[in-house]
Amino acid sequence: MAVHIGTSGWSYDHWNGVLYEQGLPKTKRLYRYTQEFDTVELNTSFYHWPRATAFARWRDELPEGFLMTVKAPRGLTHARRLRNPEQWIERIADSWPELGDRRAALLVQLHPGLQRDEARLEHFLKLLPEPTAVAVEFRHPSWDAPAVYDLLERYGAAYVVMSGAGMPCVLRATAELVYVRLHGPDDSPLYAGSYSPADLRWWAQRIDEWRQQGRSVLVYFNNDGGGNAVRNARDLRALLG
Repeated sequence: MAVHIGTSGWSYDHWNGVLYEQGLPKTKRLYRYTQEFDTVELNTSFYHWPRATAFARWRDELPEGFLMTVKAPRGLTHARRLRNPEQWIERIADSWPELGDRRAALLVQLHPGLQRDEARLEHFLKLLPEPTAVAVEFRHPSWDAPAVYDLLERYGAAYVVMSGAGMPCVLRATAELVYVRLHGPDDSPLYAGSYSPADLRWWAQRIDEWRQQGRSVLVYFNNDGGGNAVRNARDLRALLG
């Protein structure tokens, strides 16, 4: 099954000299990124949900076979914490489909203070239009419960497997899609450090196991500092052939 490896975001000044040559205009960064990687997380959508025309433009600009994950807006996940999600779901449903076959998944990162509330989560998942590939990242430890994984399985939603400071690394697959976010190997802070060759070999083994189960895998490195995400994504891709 397919494995796609990329990074969380792509427009970072500190990637000059790592992925981008010095002097490359910011408007050319996504094109350069797609020359090397085949998937990316769009994180700016968390702060400002794009218009449908922006998604249509990305659909036309991204090469065939490239997949873009879109992070759900913080108005939905952090301000409302999934309460009364209807208005936000309508906005998402009106624009995100414009990505067409460049869509990977809708990433729903919950607020760290949102404790386990299965009814609230189920109401949200039930309202999502089909087909929507959705991946849920839980930041509060109370969500680590069999009933939660069962709920995700019923709706075909992917549990986000995480690696990062203070985050539990739970290797659960709840859908045909396995979604992995690697926020950095350091104990503190988040988004820092570079994964060692041994770390990356371990992750390559886990990814191979999921692939042998007939699952597709999306992997995003979020340790952008110093260009570590770029280097780690390159090295993991090489390990997986």
